[in-house]
Amino acid sequence: MSLPDAAKSALQAFTQPGSWEQRARLLMQWGEQLQALDDNQHSDEYRVHGCESQVWLVGTVQDGRWQFRATSDARLIRGLLALLLARVNGLSAAELATVDLADWFTQLGLARHLSPSRSNGLNAVLQRMRELASGPSG
Repeated sequence: MSLPDAAKSALQAFTQPGSWEQRARLLMQWGEQLQALDDNQHSDEYRVHGCESQVWLVGTVQDGRWQFRATSDARLIRGLLALLLARVNGLSAAELATVDLADWFTQLGLARHLSPSRSNGLNAVLQRMRELASGPSG
């Protein structure tokens, strides 16, 4: 499966920095680029459960392709969400179902820095995306 352009950009950006400190800075920069959610989207309806930090996710589908927006109250998580969105935005429900999160963060060189709780949280976000995509409208 070919990667979306944003995912290719992410790979290019994250294969450069050497140290974890450089990657963490880059991660936070990516997080700052997330499109803001409306105040009413910071509600329980959009909250992803299973994350230690608070995460909100909104998904829309157009022409069979999903676009997600997400944010978190934690800076590092916002960066990880930005990388997840780079990987999944523009995919169909079927493509979304095949995304391998562990492989994606391994390619980015970030897997070993993800604590089990962060990995579980990101998996919960991906799972929520899949639920939205396979729901009544998807």
